[in-house]
Amino acid sequence: MEKAAWEAFKNKQADAFKKLLSKRYFGVYAEGIKTADAGAADMAKFDVCDYSLGDMKVTFPSIGVAIVTYKATQQANFAGQDISGAYNCASVLIVRRGKWLVVFHTEVKAQ
Repeated sequence: MEKAAWEAFKNKQADAFKKLLSKRYFGVYAEGIKTADAGAADMAKFDVCDYSLGDMKVTFPSIGVAIVTYKATQQANFAGQDISGAYNCASVLIVRRGKWLVVFHTEVKAQ
């Protein structure tokens, strides 16, 4: 799921990206709190040249809920500013109609 979301975002495929998100999705980032529509609209401001995901861990606190944590390293720009680096990321996924959807995502630049 995370790889698919990163690929859709990198390739600026807004519809594919939004299909992975719950209608109640929120993302928490340095630039603000985003809904699914706002996150997809922000794609135009991002240029992700390359990325890698690692150290992925998944826990299931209850039926139909997954918490995913991982490290992402990216070479990217946001609105012309270099935001490249390592990030600590977390997502919460839920099952709706038999499909896993991201309901929450956050990432913080590692220090």
